[in-house]
Amino acid sequence: MTSGPVLVVGVDPAKILDWDPEPVLAAIARGRDRFEELGIEADYCLVALDENAEATIVDVLTRKDYVCVVIGGGIRTHEPLLELFEKVVNRVRQHASGAAIAFNSSPEDCADAALRWLR
Repeated sequence: MTSGPVLVVGVDPAKILDWDPEPVLAAIARGRDRFEELGIEADYCLVALDENAEATIVDVLTRKDYVCVVIGGGIRTHEPLLELFEKVVNRVRQHASGAAIAFNSSPEDCADAALRWLR
């Protein structure tokens, strides 16, 4: 369906302390299944916030020519992560300048967010 892969960037729910990551991990799995159903190649870059998230994202961005990068709500909507969100947007512009940038509303609708730009 697409001319290239999609990258989903988000916070790794398994690396957040003091909460149950299972519901989010299950939603991510459903989101991955949706990409498969649609025949869209998708890579996930889920980062730990206490590690060098920006460097990890840049490393993944430079491995392939992504046609779309979906930036997850965990990075986008949590106000203390505003600076990281800005860095992610700018790194996508720098390292995947030909990729569309999309935003999801949940881990389950990443494919639908990408589809808005892949059609």
